[in-house]
Amino acid sequence: MPNLPDELHKDLRINSYGHYLRRRFGCRVSKVNVDAGFTCPNRDGSKGVGGCIYCNNVSFSPKDTQSLIPLEEQLAAGMAYHRTRLGSEKFIVYFQKYTNTYASVDSLADLYRRALNHPNVLGISVGTRPDALSDGTLELLTEIARTHYVCLELGLQSMDDAILFRINRGHTLAEFLATVQRAAGRGFDVCTHLIYGFPGEHPEEFLKTADLIASLPIDSIKLHQLHAVEGTELAEMYRRGEFVPLSLRDYVTTAADFLERLPARVTVQRLYGSAPLAISIAPRWGLKNNQMWYAVLNELRRRGTWQGCRVK
Repeated sequence: MPNLPDELHKDLRINSYGHYLRRRFGCRVSKVNVDAGFTCPNRDGSKGVGGCIYCNNVSFSPKDTQSLIPLEEQLAAGMAYHRTRLGSEKFIVYFQKYTNTYASVDSLADLYRRALNHPNVLGISVGTRPDALSDGTLELLTEIARTHYVCLELGLQSMDDAILFRINRGHTLAEFLATVQRAAGRGFDVCTHLIYGFPGEHPEEFLKTADLIASLPIDSIKLHQLHAVEGTELAEMYRRGEFVPLSLRDYVTTAADFLERLPARVTVQRLYGSAPLAISIAPRWGLKNNQMWYAVLNELRRRGTWQGCRVK
């Protein structure tokens, strides 16, 4: 067994987010998804219409998280699920669907504080875009972080502006970089979302993203393969032969390469993406989420490597 950095889980060989939360809070902590009824500036016309070519939020939204259901009921259902399934004791409320800072500061303050009212809630995780974060919202998150855990999740997806344009993302790498710097040093975690497998993307170019993350004040990452689901432009591209999905082997290999170049200080929240079978188009690898996770981790074990072992 190699002498791994202290941050890494000795069996997993990565700095898993679950392990990080257990170290920080001393108990099993789960994220509970809620839908607060947000839309997206890339859908309502302020930045664009139609959204990103791969985006159908049904693909990652639990059935009990619908904006018509009161926030408190969504939270209660999610907490009960995680208590039963995992034995979780404390919770982080994850505002996930669409752009969860895309409202007035007063509206956001009401939503976030309602989520924080439950005694077993440690904090919030807020998914958003780098071009939808006002100074007032940053100040609100900074204030909350003085008493609760806060994670700001910024979708980048690709550091290649040409890819961002082709997928109708609606922002640039420069906007992402500027927002990371605005968010840094405020007492909350910053997470970056990444996707691998866009049409025309080469592994060598994608792996430069790990070097970029290493150079920034980013605390965690979420990574998954590009996959097509019904109701998206990407699904139509697949049917037209314009999108060729990655093979499982290609994804696992490149994800392991990415982790080797990712600093050990950065926690890993996700290494896979999935969708309900009813709307999943491609790729369909036939693996459950935990099997996908371990496919990548077992590749590191096979190599005898670990997260950060190739950081320059």
